[in-house]
Amino acid sequence: MKESKLIEMKRTLDAQSRIIEHILNETSNIRDLAVGTLECLKIMDKKGYEKAINKIKEDIVKESSKTEKAKSLETPSN
Repeated sequence: MKESKLIEMKRTLDAQSRIIEHILNETSNIRDLAVGTLECLKIMDKKGYEKAINKIKEDIVKESSKTEKAKSLETPSN
């Protein structure tokens, strides 16, 4: 194969990789939105929108503090 053809194929593959990565990121964002919406609807059952939003905010804070605590407990391997 000619070198120019190989270079063109590499560029095409790189572009496809970027597109797939973008699609995966968007899919993750949509999943997060769907899960958040579902959790909000579960909580809203006769409790009201504001209470549901406040509960979700509290859960997010708790989860992020758990994550931070877990990261602080990790020991670096040397």
